[in-house]
Amino acid sequence: MDAKAKVRIATTSLAGCFGCHMSFLDIDERLFDLVRLVDFDRSPLTDIKTVGDCDVGLIEGGLCNAENVHVLREFRAHCRILVALGACAINGGLPAQRNHLPLAGVLQEVYQTSPGMAGGMIPNDPELPLPLDKVHPLHEVVHVDYFIPGCPPSADAIWQVLTDLIAGREPVLAQRLIHFD
Repeated sequence: MDAKAKVRIATTSLAGCFGCHMSFLDIDERLFDLVRLVDFDRSPLTDIKTVGDCDVGLIEGGLCNAENVHVLREFRAHCRILVALGACAINGGLPAQRNHLPLAGVLQEVYQTSPGMAGGMIPNDPELPLPLDKVHPLHEVVHVDYFIPGCPPSADAIWQVLTDLIAGREPVLAQRLIHFD
């Protein structure tokens, strides 16, 4: 296949644990097959820090702060197809467990009640991204084309969606590939 005809794929991570990227890497030896079919932009397989125009963008993590929102919007602008990986991207995941608490109370508990390295002060540096009042899933801010559920999704589920997209097919996940644990 001609290099210009290859599908271009990028990945990024927002507020989460990077477990979805680990599942992506768990494709194992199939990564060699994937490399023959695609070109990678920003991903754990490259050292590219910014994203160029891509055919498929895989994104994990929810939206906890203003920087997450900025990265998501920029990533979406460069990806023809956006695939949300895992529970954090789809519904906020574990970070969203703070959503039933007021942000000020969470910050006070973490920085002023519990012992820590912040010296009892809530960090207020302009270099730090502003936290959002709630953790949001990606589809509340941008259009998401496909969702791969799981925490994390299995390597087989990611492989199935990628190979379907590369082949120009509508991705279909068999029930055995979908899990929510």
